[in-house]
Amino acid sequence: MPGTFKNITVVFLIILWPALSWSLPPDSIQNPDNNHTSYSPNYKARLIGVSVTSGALYAGSMVGLYHLWYANYPKSSFHFFNDCNEWMLLDKAGHVTSSYWVGRIGYESLRWSGVERKKAIWFGGTWGLLYLTTVEIFDGFSAEWGFSGCDMAANVIGTGLFIGQQLLWDHQPLTIKFSAHPTEYAGYRPDLLGENFVQQLLKDYNGQTCWLSLNLASLMPGNSRFPEWLNVSFGYGAEGMLGATSNPPAYQGEPLPYFERYSQYYFSLDIDPTKIKTNNDTVKWLLNLIGFIKLPFPALEFNRVDKVRWHWVYF
Repeated sequence: MPGTFKNITVVFLIILWPALSWSLPPDSIQNPDNNHTSYSPNYKARLIGVSVTSGALYAGSMVGLYHLWYANYPKSSFHFFNDCNEWMLLDKAGHVTSSYWVGRIGYESLRWSGVERKKAIWFGGTWGLLYLTTVEIFDGFSAEWGFSGCDMAANVIGTGLFIGQQLLWDHQPLTIKFSAHPTEYAGYRPDLLGENFVQQLLKDYNGQTCWLSLNLASLMPGNSRFPEWLNVSFGYGAEGMLGATSNPPAYQGEPLPYFERYSQYYFSLDIDPTKIKTNNDTVKWLLNLIGFIKLPFPALEFNRVDKVRWHWVYF
């Protein structure tokens, strides 16, 4: 299945899931007894609410996805498809990001519901893997695509990064983030890269960057006064792509210019909004909601074409 529709469904979940599941921000958990399996009526109500909400979102989005997309294409027996070399791995970076964040949302939702820490890690942390595996199975039965082993590997990496950090340190010193901006390339292939601003943010891999954002305070001694919200980020992107594996010479009978396809590597600063201290519950909730976005900052870019480029503001 094209990465576009996967992106749309996962962005929907990343935004809507916490909006419906987190009635309060995650740090409002009242530290329920981790050795207890019987929760207070308040926690039971939360757990029921989260379970119903997550189940409805999962089932509803899958039914909608099937009827809006897969029902329009012929079916086949289950088969595999090798798309490891498409879009210079930007779509795979998107899978890592998606599985990481949906798993993180799952964990935070279950902890808010009073679920014991390790159970929340293993059950909630795999929400992203479950969701994206279902989409891959749909692909496997579609004649147009197939089950992608590389997509699944990326899903496992994203899920593993969240679960591993949570088990080891009970927090996420390394966060996966996303940024995107429109590019000139969409004008040459609007059918593939987007016809408007919103479509281009989701479909144009030339403008997408996947970041590993490291919280510096997590590396400092416990008595350090280093700002808890300050991160450094390492990004990966690519440019010059008018097709998945290669650039076509023409589009709708018109010749296309030559663009060299190349990878980009970035170094930048970032902010962890979840570490910003505030007593306002609504502000805390909003800060958690935007946690997956890499905020605009100056950035240093390295690539084999320009060698080194400086961006005063990059997003």
